[in-house]
Amino acid sequence: MESEDDALTVRQVTERLVKAHPQLDIGLVQDSVQTAYEELRYARVRTYLPVLMERRVQDLLPSGERTEVDT
Repeated sequence: MESEDDALTVRQVTERLVKAHPQLDIGLVQDSVQTAYEELRYARVRTYLPVLMERRVQDLLPSGERTEVDT
């Protein structure tokens, strides 16, 4: 179960990546963000969760779609 803070983080990361990758299916981006969150949800230091999630999503996206995300 996601906390309210985690739900907000997932939503913000998803919005940034959808804007950064408008050519991708929104569902693919959402699924990738959720996968990244599930992998990192028990991280002890929460400060870097959004950055770590974005980096993990970049690994999950198809190789031709990887670009740097403005933060």
